[in-house]
Amino acid sequence: MAKNKFSKYAAVFAGLVLLTVLTGCAGQGESRRIIRIAHGQSETHPEHLGLLAFKEYVEEKLGDKYEIQIFPNEILGSAQKAIELTQTGAIDFVVAGTANLETFADVYEIFSMPYLFDSPEIYESVMNDKDYMKNIYESTDEAGFEALTWYNAGTRNFYAKKPIYAPEDLKGQKIRVQQSPASVKMMQAFGAAASPMSFGEVYTAIQQGVIEGAENNELALTNNKHGEVAKYYSYDQHQMVPDMLIGNLKFLEGLTEEERKIFEEAADISTQTEQEKWAEQIEEAKNIAENQMGVEFIEVDVDAFKEKVLPLHEEMLEKNEDIRDFYEYIQEINEKAAED
Repeated sequence: MAKNKFSKYAAVFAGLVLLTVLTGCAGQGESRRIIRIAHGQSETHPEHLGLLAFKEYVEEKLGDKYEIQIFPNEILGSAQKAIELTQTGAIDFVVAGTANLETFADVYEIFSMPYLFDSPEIYESVMNDKDYMKNIYESTDEAGFEALTWYNAGTRNFYAKKPIYAPEDLKGQKIRVQQSPASVKMMQAFGAAASPMSFGEVYTAIQQGVIEGAENNELALTNNKHGEVAKYYSYDQHQMVPDMLIGNLKFLEGLTEEERKIFEEAADISTQTEQEKWAEQIEEAKNIAENQMGVEFIEVDVDAFKEKVLPLHEEMLEKNEDIRDFYEYIQEINEKAAED
């Protein structure tokens, strides 16, 4: 096991060394700067398709200066490792989940708060408010990186070997969650046993009975084959969590005003592309899961689940003042939507 882990990181290191050499060689023969982007999804995932749109736009406008290379499937290491590489400038951009960013800026913890947004529409309107989100994006400047845009990672729901119709059905069940303290506390509030683990371990863990289920969007059922081992998917909508495209701050600040504008426009285009592909792939995943994998989709009383975990809001606010302004801003939008 230790040997495999060593081999994995040795391969990552060797790959980065090779990339550095190749970049240096390219620089001697031409003026284009190689820009490396890492992410953990497959080449067919909406985030990868969004990044291809990013690449196309930047190279169309600045192709004489920059060449963009995209590395999917955690080729350059796990999300946490890729963030660290982006901090140092070894790579330029990475797509990371907000749970991974909590350790760099406390404000990102708010996205782990259950039932933060009252609907997917509110969630998307908040995330698309670029003026406000700029405050969030710049919160990691001291850590050496900054977010450019967000990608829709959908609504997180429970799926398991046994049907979950009500919060009581979670009692005593071992459920995989992201490695976030707020997610662990959420599961405890439901009466379940939280089991933080790598996403890549979930299939085998469910299959072997190490855990009873997990929580994620519908693509996990098909892209990651979880629908083969978990036949019940319940729409409790407990979290709406984005992924972020973050860039090395030194690189971003080294761009000219015109170049920075083009990179930001490319980021916007990548988000639009990702959202369009996301909607298409979610519908396709639901169809495949239900009709080919035998997964049953269950509509539940969302308020019953929400009631169990709402006390976590105040607890999180008391422990982390950095999320309060953002929380109150979102609550205003929730209330306005309820009045309309």
